[in-house]
Amino acid sequence: MNMIPRLPVDMPAAADTVDIPAYTASGNERFLFEKAWEWRLPLLLKGPTGSGKTRFIAHMAARLGLPLFTVVCHDDLSAADLTGRHLLKGGETVWVDGPLTRAVREGGLCYLDEIVEARKDVAVVLHPLTDDRRILPLERTGEVLAAPPAFMIAVSYNPGYQNLLKSLKPSTRQRFVSISFDFLPREQEIMVVAQESGLDEGAVAPLVDLARRLRTLKGQDIEEGVSTRLIVYAASLIAAGLPRAEAVMAAIIEPLTDEPEIKAGLAEVARAMLA
Repeated sequence: MNMIPRLPVDMPAAADTVDIPAYTASGNERFLFEKAWEWRLPLLLKGPTGSGKTRFIAHMAARLGLPLFTVVCHDDLSAADLTGRHLLKGGETVWVDGPLTRAVREGGLCYLDEIVEARKDVAVVLHPLTDDRRILPLERTGEVLAAPPAFMIAVSYNPGYQNLLKSLKPSTRQRFVSISFDFLPREQEIMVVAQESGLDEGAVAPLVDLARRLRTLKGQDIEEGVSTRLIVYAASLIAAGLPRAEAVMAAIIEPLTDEPEIKAGLAEVARAMLA
């Protein structure tokens, strides 16, 4: 199939009245997002939980002045939840658009967080929107909506957490431009946590070092590494006056596992590193 490049569309200016969520770039992800937007390319974000994927989307949507339609995917999420359904209102049956349909009709960024958690029929709905057709067929209303230039779709997932039953098929994955996310380098992560929590960088540094140590246990004792979000929670509690040991236990250790033995082992690592 011959690929005919599309002419770039004008990029909207972010509204002056919109607060842009803080985001610290670790590479050229902002540039890639902007080019994907200009050329109307679907975008896939890959990376561990808490590595900044959702914050990045909110940041870029605000930066470009795009309406943002966010859907947190789960096991029961179906195609109808995205496209819409007929509902009974005031004794009449009316069609109500889902978030994906609204984004296509109105223009904006539709973001599906953790796409692999959704049911399989969701991918089928996305396919005609993520190729050169850029259409959304609505079987229940008989409509075929053409996505306007101001529409963009982005999805995310955590490759390290998927299994045989929950993975993104190659036929779906290869429809997207992809950006890989990871945790920030140490010095950047310290700076971000300090800014978000109000705790000074000297007090934040040991927390970041502990998190980086615990991340090496991912796939062994714990399923997921410590997210930057959890470090911010711990630092915020410390800044609010909670003793450091209690803050670390509540915001870092406890969220990682429910297994008493593993929890005790992680707490011992924390005590040794924070002594």
